[in-house]
Amino acid sequence: MIELIHQYWPNYLYSDGFNYSGLVITLWLLVVSIALGFLLAVPLAIARASRKAFVSRPVWLYTYVFRGTPLYVQLLLCYTGIYSLHFVHSHEWLGAFFRSAMNCTLLAFTLNECAYATEIFAGAIRETSHSEIEAARAYGMSNYKVYTRIILPSALRRALPAYSNEVILMLHATTLAFTATVPDILKVARDANSATYMTFQAYGIAAALYASIVFALIWVFHRVEMRMLAYLKPQGH
Repeated sequence: MIELIHQYWPNYLYSDGFNYSGLVITLWLLVVSIALGFLLAVPLAIARASRKAFVSRPVWLYTYVFRGTPLYVQLLLCYTGIYSLHFVHSHEWLGAFFRSAMNCTLLAFTLNECAYATEIFAGAIRETSHSEIEAARAYGMSNYKVYTRIILPSALRRALPAYSNEVILMLHATTLAFTATVPDILKVARDANSATYMTFQAYGIAAALYASIVFALIWVFHRVEMRMLAYLKPQGH
């Protein structure tokens, strides 16, 4: 145990000028995929909630494919499948992008996260009270203002509990990154186990780190929910 901690503990937690720790890589994968997925999901959710079939159907197909296939398969397609295409590896920029394990991993995670977030936000948009929309239109708001001032703020607040669960699931999904040789927490744990054969200790440290991140995320989202959903609480007289 002392040998494991002495040799591999820095790989779990600490970064130097050239190498990033497993914790930093895991947090980077989570933050980037969540941020990009959120930015893509908001406009796609608006399109998904549209009553016009030619607008909503393509988004439905995208979310159906990415929610209906395993993330591991999506990661393999991005990491090895796309690069095997002739027009990809023969193109300088595309070839350089898909040769990077980190780029491929972030692409797969972002597209998968976006698909789930799109459906969460679209469902919240559909549940927006019709009376709120009618009141906004009676006030003279344009469609753009109705969405930016009424529908989206209300929908995003109501979607927060479900979205917080999705963020935690995305953290769990980052454990697949090691299959693309990305040195996340699980990759460090596997290397430590292979070198020391201290299986319980190696993976126990990884489990403790993942649990700590989850507890931190739960705390953050709980604080945000208390603030953004305070209007739902019964008001005293």
